[in-house]
Amino acid sequence: MEGSERENGRLSSMESVESRWVFQNEESSGIANGEDEDDNDGNESLLSSRNGIGLDSDDDDVDNAEQRLIRTGPRIDSFDVEALEVPGAQRNDFEDVSLGRTIVMAFQALGFVFGDVGTSPLYTFSVMFSKAPAKGNEDVLGALSLVLYTLILIPLIKYVLIVLWANDDGEGGTFALYSLICRHAKVSLLPNQLPSDARISSFRLKVPSAELERSLRLKERLETSLTLKKLILMLVLAGTSMVIADGVVTPAMSVMSAVGGLRVGVPGVKQDQVVMISIAFLVVLFSVQRYGTSKVGIVVGPALFIWFCSLAGIGIYNLVKYDTRVLKAFNPVYIYYFFKRNSTKAWYSLGGCLLCVTGSEAMFADLCYFSVRSVQLTFLFVVLPCLLLGYLGQAAYLMENHADTTQAFFSSIPSGAFWPVFLIANIAALIASRTMTTATFSCIKQSTALGCFPRLKIIHTSRKFMGQIYIPVMNWFLLGASLVLVCTISNMYEIGNAYGIAELGVMMMTTILVTLVMLLIWQINIIIVLSFAAIFLGLELTFFSSVLWGISDGSWIILVFAIVMFLIMYIWNYGSKLKYETEVKQKMSMDLLRELGPNLGTVRAPGIGLLYNELAKGIPAIFGHFLTTLPAVHSMIIFVCIKYVPVPVVPQSERFLFRRVCAKSYHIFRCVARYGYKDARKENHQTFEQLLIESLEKFIRREAQERSLESDGDDDSDSEEEHSFSRVLIAPNGSVYSLGVPLLTEFREESKSITGASTSEEVMPDSDPSSSDAEQSLEKELSFIHRAKESGVVYLLGHGDIRARKDSWFIKKLVINYFYAFLRKNCRRGIANLSVPQSHLMQVGMTYMV
Repeated sequence: MEGSERENGRLSSMESVESRWVFQNEESSGIANGEDEDDNDGNESLLSSRNGIGLDSDDDDVDNAEQRLIRTGPRIDSFDVEALEVPGAQRNDFEDVSLGRTIVMAFQALGFVFGDVGTSPLYTFSVMFSKAPAKGNEDVLGALSLVLYTLILIPLIKYVLIVLWANDDGEGGTFALYSLICRHAKVSLLPNQLPSDARISSFRLKVPSAELERSLRLKERLETSLTLKKLILMLVLAGTSMVIADGVVTPAMSVMSAVGGLRVGVPGVKQDQVVMISIAFLVVLFSVQRYGTSKVGIVVGPALFIWFCSLAGIGIYNLVKYDTRVLKAFNPVYIYYFFKRNSTKAWYSLGGCLLCVTGSEAMFADLCYFSVRSVQLTFLFVVLPCLLLGYLGQAAYLMENHADTTQAFFSSIPSGAFWPVFLIANIAALIASRTMTTATFSCIKQSTALGCFPRLKIIHTSRKFMGQIYIPVMNWFLLGASLVLVCTISNMYEIGNAYGIAELGVMMMTTILVTLVMLLIWQINIIIVLSFAAIFLGLELTFFSSVLWGISDGSWIILVFAIVMFLIMYIWNYGSKLKYETEVKQKMSMDLLRELGPNLGTVRAPGIGLLYNELAKGIPAIFGHFLTTLPAVHSMIIFVCIKYVPVPVVPQSERFLFRRVCAKSYHIFRCVARYGYKDARKENHQTFEQLLIESLEKFIRREAQERSLESDGDDDSDSEEEHSFSRVLIAPNGSVYSLGVPLLTEFREESKSITGASTSEEVMPDSDPSSSDAEQSLEKELSFIHRAKESGVVYLLGHGDIRARKDSWFIKKLVINYFYAFLRKNCRRGIANLSVPQSHLMQVGMTYMV
């Protein structure tokens, strides 16, 4: 949901961590009414049996005269309950920052978030007047009026006042919007969602509002339409590819325009020399990227503050010296006069006008580095006033110097201040180039976590804030692409057109996704939603039509680059989806596992085997491959699934979700390790093993505790009526969870002592067990875990590859057998994050035909 609660009642929400669970006795109708989920995993059936067979959640119903399946509310897992006991899992690093800390972050944000938009005065008027030359003062006033109202509409109203509030617990960007939508509607194409994920404390429960019915209809439509799911994904991928393209063109444009000032200060400098100096600057820029946001932010903050003060100072100087009549440009009628005088040329100049808001998307994409308030305060009180004064001053100078539009900014600088301003302008340009680079890193990490980008090495540059990252491969890739762009398109005007294409692509995708967030999540008045979409999407499409007209001048290179990045992400998502669906279809049967018996048809050697797989439910087929390949398996097997859920952060207390597979004597468990897309997986394999074993012990203790509660309920049931039920838990959202299986009238005499474990897939039908027997059983199993841990932990890795079937279409064979295979072969292995030594690894390969 949106990162901050709106003050109106329509966006009110409540968190599951704020309510306590209470015990309450309910009639049978109460339990029936509490069932609100159909999913296999969330709405579990409890089995009462005489023979003690334990069922996995993926089994079919058992038809047996001595067995009954009793449907209760969604099954409680150990960590689902513990998640609700967390006193206050902090979802956002910047939720409770002090005023002083907000001011410090605002100062840092000045350097990293606003460097791009802050350097736009270097080239905006120059590009505009290259398309529509200034023939009189009316043209200058019209161009200035266009710039002023573009600044007010897009960065101020759209981003600062609206889009920033659509963040995902402090995380911004197109993929943050996508995860926000996925959390409220099942629109993800990867079918690994579990109902238990919705009980993570990072999720929020909506309170009904007047627009809830419309939101539910939209939610149902999105969840049932595969076409809409694919369309949303393609919009997100297109927006992300444009962000990456922006990370290429921003350094090229900023550095080239700043270095180009040499041609004003030193008339003998040629364009080729400007290009060579720009290349050197770009190499230095990307080389210092690895030092991180916090460290560099302390240095670049003062530099950008001096730059913005210089903009304001030069603007005031030019206003006083030349012509204060430019203040009339705040009257939008001059925009009409501008188009009336220049017609088609004025329309061409829209691409140059757009450059005044380049970097606006960075305010949202870089939000993970700073708080919403710090970004808003910095823009309102520093950035916007200085930009307005800077553009007004340039226009005042051009009112008397119509011929100096080629280098409008540097020409308007007073001669005595030229070289100091030139120096600070180049420093500001280098800083601005980092803005979209850091935004690119953030988008890449989000897309990787949500299964839309090959895994890359990610370095966390801050111990305090998880969102501050550095991706080495992507950093050097962006450097290479920027150098190619600078060498290929040396004309600043052509680079400016490419810049507009990348910026507008991101802006339009953001407008569409925020509109969807307004309808689905914010649930605000439909008139407001339609007004937002019509105004900003119409404005951006108008700008886009202008930049597309000049695509033949060389700026098509950036469009080709964005298309290539889009194809990489789409192919990776498509291949990952096919692989997961195939693994689901070919998972092992529980009946086959039971037939093998507790020894699994082989020798059970001491130790713990962690079998890594991607299945969130069921036993992967790769396990059968292990059984047929190896002469022995470990005495304890844990199927570990590393799963990313569409939330920024999963609290450590809710990291692991356990299930028991088969009966207790099998010693097989399934574990889902859940991470948010902002989480840093920096633990080594010893730490991971320790956390996993501690969580498993906690799960087993809770399971034994609940079984003891059920036994107590059975003892008391003799004095109650026949239809009485054991105690249930009432969740804050009204869902009812049973802590025991009700005693059925028709089985009271013969099945009186039958119990069911609601947190486990195993059912232990003991015959009136005493508390001492239960304690002995618990201690025996915990002792077994400790002995297995002492014997060693081995990581069993099953590498599942996919190949297209022979009868598949040619394009599918090309995509799966070559493109996806190449990406999978060269991406970072998931186990690399745990730094597991080779002596603890055992790998088996398997190929699926899709």
